[in-house]
Amino acid sequence: MPPSFIMQAPGAPADHTPLCRLADLSDPGSKGFEFGEAAERFRFFVVRRGAEVFAYRNLCPHAGHPLDFPPDRFLTPKGDYIHCASHGALFNPEDGICVGGPCVGRRLLPIPVYLDGETVCFGEPRENSS
Repeated sequence: MPPSFIMQAPGAPADHTPLCRLADLSDPGSKGFEFGEAAERFRFFVVRRGAEVFAYRNLCPHAGHPLDFPPDRFLTPKGDYIHCASHGALFNPEDGICVGGPCVGRRLLPIPVYLDGETVCFGEPRENSS
């Protein structure tokens, strides 16, 4: 489970903030999000694999800059790996572990997201009160 401090990071969206519809993401697909401004800018991206979504901070663990160039291009052409456009590092979409490139064994910082029906939301899911 992602560390709870992520949800209090400067610029992070409020818990349960809707991000997009699942249908807005190709399968496999990805989309970047940016909240806050200047020093409090909070960048992350969501990856869809079937009915599952995973999210990570948009920050290369090797070089410390965003992974995507051009914007929203986080996956390899086949959609099987997350790809750093700068140095070619490859990361597993399901766990963010680097499996190729200059930072093998390191991992992307996971961001908490969940599906609320067909909507991808930031944070931890609400508990059912049934």
